[in-house]
Amino acid sequence: MYKILFFLLVVSTLSAQTKMTTTEIVSFKEKVKVTASKTKTIVSDFTQFKHMDFLSDDIKTSGKMLFKSPNLVKWAYTNPFQYSVIFKGDKLLINDEGKKSDVKIGSSQLFKKLNKLIVNSISGDMFNESEFTMTFTKTATYYQVQFISKDANLKKYIKQFVLNFDKKNHSVIEVKMVEPSDDYTKIVFKNREENQAIKNEVFNN
Repeated sequence: MYKILFFLLVVSTLSAQTKMTTTEIVSFKEKVKVTASKTKTIVSDFTQFKHMDFLSDDIKTSGKMLFKSPNLVKWAYTNPFQYSVIFKGDKLLINDEGKKSDVKIGSSQLFKKLNKLIVNSISGDMFNESEFTMTFTKTATYYQVQFISKDANLKKYIKQFVLNFDKKNHSVIEVKMVEPSDDYTKIVFKNREENQAIKNEVFNN
């Protein structure tokens, strides 16, 4: 019994979050920006968890994410279905198991902001105090930043963004988007590779 309690205490201590100091925040933000500025492309596996209160289990999907600076993003889902979503300019390109469609988002300010949030959250460069209220914390293994938008219209759809950053290279390892209902989508990245050559054709539908 003593060993079990000791183990739980150690796990609790390792995972405990503490607030970052002002000095730590300044240093952290600078390192993240440096990493983002050097990152021209990203190829990463991802696992996505969609949590909804009325479901007993999260909906789990996985695939590969590709990013090319400044604003090309492709989410290629491979399990349990074939589905891709591409953010390209003012369009959202969708390929649903061979059924292709384009959605024009250029005239929608909301979609523009959502696209910008997605791009910036992947690259890790989104510390805009005029747009967000931010809370900085850390654990033994990662840094975490909670973003609450100051845009009332955006807050109707996204309550907050939560990003986890690797402590060694200051890259994003997890993105969590929380809805006003407290349902959320969590995306965990792994096998991330940076600055590989990616042809523009990859981002065609």
